[in-house]
Amino acid sequence: MAFADFMTAMMALFLVLWISAQDKKILIATSRYFQSPFSSPMEDHSGVMPFNKESNNNSAPKTDTDGATSKNSSDKQVELSYLNSVAAEFFRLLHLEQNQDEKPLDIQVTSDGLRITLFDRSRQPLFKDDSAELTDWGVHLMQSLAWLIDRHQFHVTIDGHTRQGLTLPREEYSPWELSADRANAARRKLVYYAVEPALIERVTGYADTKPLPKEDPKAESNQRITLSLALGHGGKDRDKPKTAAKAPPVKSRAPAGEPQFALPNETGSSSPALKSESDVAASARLH
Repeated sequence: MAFADFMTAMMALFLVLWISAQDKKILIATSRYFQSPFSSPMEDHSGVMPFNKESNNNSAPKTDTDGATSKNSSDKQVELSYLNSVAAEFFRLLHLEQNQDEKPLDIQVTSDGLRITLFDRSRQPLFKDDSAELTDWGVHLMQSLAWLIDRHQFHVTIDGHTRQGLTLPREEYSPWELSADRANAARRKLVYYAVEPALIERVTGYADTKPLPKEDPKAESNQRITLSLALGHGGKDRDKPKTAAKAPPVKSRAPAGEPQFALPNETGSSSPALKSESDVAASARLH
């Protein structure tokens, strides 16, 4: 009996090792099959792998257009699964639960990448007192985002938003300046830690002109920074995330200083991050 259990365990081990050695498409298809094992064979009669599926009628001729459409659909499914895994990875990195009642951030998978919304709430503020100066939590978010963007080589656009009815200390300093300054502060921090300046495509301040759908324009949730992360354009760029995962740990551009937060590296340990806030303005001029 013990020998039979041993042989079963060895067979399971070899199966796991074999699956782990396959490419990303097979890994995703295998994962889907085990999540829903009873529906997969009914959808894919030629096997459980969706990219091995043939036409429902084997006798019917398959045109080049049908083949291209099937390939594009398969590639899109793989891309969406990849983006979902990146979003889940970011939540794990921040030790957040995706079903929180009042989330400090929101991640949506779009047709070409991710849309990450960072909320500036009073309980967990992103910025200090209606200013463009990031809090410690805001710095931690930007540092973690910098690692994510650099690893997967996303192209970034940053949008700043405020709520209506905001009272600012200076009359000449309107929500337009505040939203633009906050978006630029986020850009500076991303570049400060890891992101290549060429990956930042646009920085915009919208003031209070674009409140969230189904939200009161004066609601606190409208105080936010939105980052749109797009995969590289073209087939060549699209392969970058795979190679970036094997790259050495991210090296911050910040000067040496006392560590505050840590980012994961390839070995599972952490590499020190930097606390210095006083050199952000100098870093902005450099970039």
